[in-house]
Amino acid sequence: MADGVYTDAQADRGAGSFATACSGCHRADLGGGQGPALKEQRFTRDFAEKNLDTLYTKILNTMPRGAPGSLGDSVTLDIVAHILRENGFPAGTAELAADAVPGVKILPGKPKPPPPVGNFSYVETVGCLTQGPGDTWLLTQATEPKTVVAPSDGAAKATVGAPGTETFRLLDAMAYTPMSHKGQRMYVRGMLIKVATEQRITISAFETVAPACAQ
Repeated sequence: MADGVYTDAQADRGAGSFATACSGCHRADLGGGQGPALKEQRFTRDFAEKNLDTLYTKILNTMPRGAPGSLGDSVTLDIVAHILRENGFPAGTAELAADAVPGVKILPGKPKPPPPVGNFSYVETVGCLTQGPGDTWLLTQATEPKTVVAPSDGAAKATVGAPGTETFRLLDAMAYTPMSHKGQRMYVRGMLIKVATEQRITISAFETVAPACAQ
């Protein structure tokens, strides 16, 4: 079975590669868009009871859509590790290797715990919309980001509490008429990107929680 066949470090690399090569079609949270979902019911339907080689060879030979076969063996293995982790299969102590793939079987019905928050995680948070230098916009006094298991969860918005201590730069805020929301408490959902000097979020949901940050 697919438990313990990859490492967290390998899945972390795979998350970065997935964000670059795959999220445009399959979305950052693997929920599906132009391409099919790669988690939960759709993943179970397509890959349960099959050898992991089915998933691996499909990615290796046909992805990404615009340049099939260009990822290479090691990147494909990393992406497979990321997909396994996002579907609740726990990590082990050895990295997934190509020669081990045919011997791994994906069993159905694997419970999916919320994955840990890391770089390129699909997250949600609530904070104060603040104008930064130039045309930049920040989410300040933001709550600790939580991983979104399903895009419709809205868990952070439903359980709004005290302001937090996090700050995020909102990369594409200008697409959401931010000036009309300045000073409001906002719910933001999107991909978390961590760099040396700041945390950033690419926005996929942007909604007012309260008309003023103090609320």
